[in-house]
Amino acid sequence: MRRTFVALALGALVVAGWPATPAFAQPTKTARGTVTAMAADSIGVKVQGVDMKFNVDSKTTVEARGAGTKSRAAQAAGAAGPKLGEVVKVGDNVEVTYHDTNGTLHAAKIRAVASAGPATAAEAAPKSSNGTVKSVSGTSLSISGSSGGGATFDQTFTIDSKTKVVGRGAGTKAAAAGGKVAITDLVAAGDKVSVSFHDMGGTLHASEVRVTAKAAPSK
Repeated sequence: MRRTFVALALGALVVAGWPATPAFAQPTKTARGTVTAMAADSIGVKVQGVDMKFNVDSKTTVEARGAGTKSRAAQAAGAAGPKLGEVVKVGDNVEVTYHDTNGTLHAAKIRAVASAGPATAAEAAPKSSNGTVKSVSGTSLSISGSSGGGATFDQTFTIDSKTKVVGRGAGTKAAAAGGKVAITDLVAAGDKVSVSFHDMGGTLHASEVRVTAKAAPSK
């Protein structure tokens, strides 16, 4: 069946083509997963076990089976178009093309796909980075390191309940806290770490943070 592009106008969809110029200057990223939540101005997608929320507006386009038919039916009934939830359902697999503006994710396009898995083998393969912790919070970890030849890098990873922290004393602290301990109790600025992560369309999710050396105590 033919798939049709649809543009979202905060709760209503109307048939539209591609905009002539991009609405954002930021580079686009992609994420593929399963829809977990729907709202008039946002969509929730679980991407490789991580919950992501994308804002939607009149510049968001949707490519889904039957979208054109539903849009025409809604317009015939006097409505601007079907609601997003009438075209994309919770449980559907989608690929979201989005822009990250200071942590706010805006969906430029939502496309129905057959599988929630990553689009490429490169995205599925775990990666790792070694460096020194610059900052850490309950939701993110930033490190700096050397990539050889005198070059340096900075990376920021998302942290959630699925992130495993490995290091001396980590097991003891976790046991004392009943199995639940914040990463900020185990990792601190200045620590040397090795981070295993997945690149989900430009968003780096840390699956494991291994502390290889604790920061020297300040004098």
